[in-house]
Amino acid sequence: METTVTGEPRVLATDAALVLIDEIRRDNPDILFHQSGGCCDGSSPMCYPSNEFRVGETDVKVGEIAGVPFYISASQFEAWKHTQLIIDVVSGRGGMFSLDNGREKRFLTRSRLFGGETCAIGMPSAPDVPVV
Repeated sequence: METTVTGEPRVLATDAALVLIDEIRRDNPDILFHQSGGCCDGSSPMCYPSNEFRVGETDVKVGEIAGVPFYISASQFEAWKHTQLIIDVVSGRGGMFSLDNGREKRFLTRSRLFGGETCAIGMPSAPDVPVV
């Protein structure tokens, strides 16, 4: 399930996210994203080498960013199915097991209701961000 009934993509990336993905792929060419459910690393988008993360039977592929598959658990998808995920980058440490860790910048998921405004998950409303 990669687009909505209106044809809008379910996941997008900002220019900053695309740059960080490129940087990570120089060291790890085959990667994937999984939206964390909030255990150890909050609700961050986690980036893993494809051969080191097993996608679960109930995980939902919501799309691709820069050719990298992006998954979310079925229960999270059910809660967020009315939103578009916008993967961005902010300063800080990445998730403990995520490939953005140690780069002094990390991925952040922003979301917007289809046809609505953008906000960062777990953060106050933020202005719309340029996405590709």
